[in-house]
Amino acid sequence: MFRFIIETFHRLIAELPEFQTRYLYPSFQLRNRLTGLVGPRGVGKTTLLLQYIKNELFKSREAIYFSADLVYFQQERLLQFVADLHQKEGYKIIFIDEIHKYRGWDQELKNLYDSFPSLKIVFSGSSMLDLVSGSYDLSRRAKLYRLQGLSFREYLNFSQNMHLEAISFQDLLKGSSLPDIPKVLTHFENYLAQGYYPFVFEDPHSYHEKVSRIIEKTIFEDIANYYHLKTENLQIFKKILTFLASISPGELSIHNLAQNLSVDHKTAQHYLTILQEVGLIRELHPYAGGGASLRKAAKFLLNNTTLMHTMQKYLGQQILKGTLRELFFVQSLQNAEVPIFCSEMGDYRTREALFEIGGKSKTAKQLKGANLPAYLVKDDVLQALKREIPLFHCGFLY
Repeated sequence: MFRFIIETFHRLIAELPEFQTRYLYPSFQLRNRLTGLVGPRGVGKTTLLLQYIKNELFKSREAIYFSADLVYFQQERLLQFVADLHQKEGYKIIFIDEIHKYRGWDQELKNLYDSFPSLKIVFSGSSMLDLVSGSYDLSRRAKLYRLQGLSFREYLNFSQNMHLEAISFQDLLKGSSLPDIPKVLTHFENYLAQGYYPFVFEDPHSYHEKVSRIIEKTIFEDIANYYHLKTENLQIFKKILTFLASISPGELSIHNLAQNLSVDHKTAQHYLTILQEVGLIRELHPYAGGGASLRKAAKFLLNNTTLMHTMQKYLGQQILKGTLRELFFVQSLQNAEVPIFCSEMGDYRTREALFEIGGKSKTAKQLKGANLPAYLVKDDVLQALKREIPLFHCGFLY
């Protein structure tokens, strides 16, 4: 098995496409003895790990990579295998992909961490909830990095061979200009439809089919294995996603969802929480403190615009343009780790500003009388004006 692992590792490194690196790459460090890379399925975690090994570690021959979903580990212990790689083969940095596919991964990672002070372990997994909430509290021992899907900026860099830099949230509010990008609105429309997951560059024709498989595997493998849910319960998750794809933001209430699914309120809320943690939906809370925030309804959306396009494609429905715009705005800010909330005035707010999202004819009527700086975020416009932000500019925040 050692030979097979080593041969596979060298083959993956040799055949690694010469893509530009993702936004997380410059900050990804191995200072800790235990490092985790978590995120939803399909966002490029494996590629990032292999690029890091090839660029930073390969010449030293101290690092090796393998996936924990190998059939070999259905009968053999990961603990002993990694110990042998370290003690007998001399590897000092071991990358374990798809760690959540191995039963008892959290206990054995803890044992390895405690038993081999000279060993560094890097692990990754697609189920965010599974990894962060491990029963042996690896989050205290591990440095965790979270990888999201492609930003619009990254999509342009990869598809057009550009080298566009990210902007700060303050630059966005100031209306800082971006470099001239030919046909940028056409590229933006393409990104919204099929630009979030990096495998779009492998085969665009089967893209939405692959996104559908991500949904299926996340529900029927990740959620099923972690929560030990029955198949009939798992179908509920697909119903929730279908419902979210067909309504405007804010129309989903826990009460109506519970009634339609024939479950109690607590179960409905629990299922929404699971979908959020595994990267299929997003939840936004009202901007309020204490008990006031608990009394106000949260807002739920699909996780990204590509998911919305995929769901609508198979539902045979027209895309809700307003929902798509709001979703892109939310995914861009949340992925850039800008805290964003529901707002009673305007559509959304951060701690320092209000935002109303719309098309190029949108007016500031809903923001009249605001006691915070208020901005219109407009689709189908190219230039930033005073208190007006082109929607696609939000895609440059990371």
